[in-house]
Amino acid sequence: MHFDVFNGDADGICALIQLRLAQPLAATLVTGIKRDNQLLDKVAVNPGDSLTVLDISFEKNSRRVAELLSTGASIFYVDHHRAGDIPSHPNLKVLIDTDNAICTSLLVNRHLNGQFPLWAVTAAFGDNLETSAENLASSLSLDGPKLEVLRNLGIYINYNSYGSSVEDLYFAPAALYQEMIPYLSPFDFISDNRAVFEKLENGYRQDMANARSINPEYQSNAVAVFILPDAIWAQRVSGVYGNYLANLNPTLAHAVVSYNKNGGYLISLRAPLSNKVGADEFCSGFATGGGRKSAAGINHLPLDQLGTFIDKFNAFYSSKATQ
Repeated sequence: MHFDVFNGDADGICALIQLRLAQPLAATLVTGIKRDNQLLDKVAVNPGDSLTVLDISFEKNSRRVAELLSTGASIFYVDHHRAGDIPSHPNLKVLIDTDNAICTSLLVNRHLNGQFPLWAVTAAFGDNLETSAENLASSLSLDGPKLEVLRNLGIYINYNSYGSSVEDLYFAPAALYQEMIPYLSPFDFISDNRAVFEKLENGYRQDMANARSINPEYQSNAVAVFILPDAIWAQRVSGVYGNYLANLNPTLAHAVVSYNKNGGYLISLRAPLSNKVGADEFCSGFATGGGRKSAAGINHLPLDQLGTFIDKFNAFYSSKATQ
């Protein structure tokens, strides 16, 4: 049996689309919301089973990877988040690159020698890797309007992955993947699925309008912190709003704080676009934190620790600004 285990965001979905278009394979799909980075805990394997794992932190799943390998499974692992120590094992193949200009879909595009680059461009836009997306798109002779369509699709797929549970989302990530996988091109998907595209677009626009009405809770020369209300729309918009703020004020690090279902805060953090470093390092200092250099998060911060978080956040990026 084969398992396709993938992050439910634009990068995870578009990476798997590329792989399965190039290498069709019957598989059990294992995915979830953007912040569900323990997806391998949902997999039970037998000797001889295989897994493809896309866009979830190796560091956060290293224990489970070792258990699956010891059971006799083989694993192909592609990612761009903090990796930690990667073991050498004959049944483990790893493509990991933590460069802040790389996402999982771009790694898959490279692995497949550019067979389905439009899906990689879409994913890069979804991960707010504007320059990387545009550089790849430039080799495809896409005009401005087509590039904007891919940018919007990537943002909307990414937007759909945020929530405290799959029920908060407009589309379950596995269902959205299954809608997209028949199409060699994102443009063909949109043409045949206008209702899906427009549902995501309308939701995104409304949620972003709500978010843009909120003033920062704290701002310095280095960081800005925004607190969203305890509402489902705030869960959905937290990640893409962080990207929006990063693009709006590229010299600041941004933290978007929303409420989680465990009675605490969920934090989406973006490093300054002018110096895309440190987000993974900073968030990994918290028990439920992790991510990549330019974008990371904390799944649960107790309510009484927000002041401490803000102080540490400001100190961390103030020091980066002076280096």
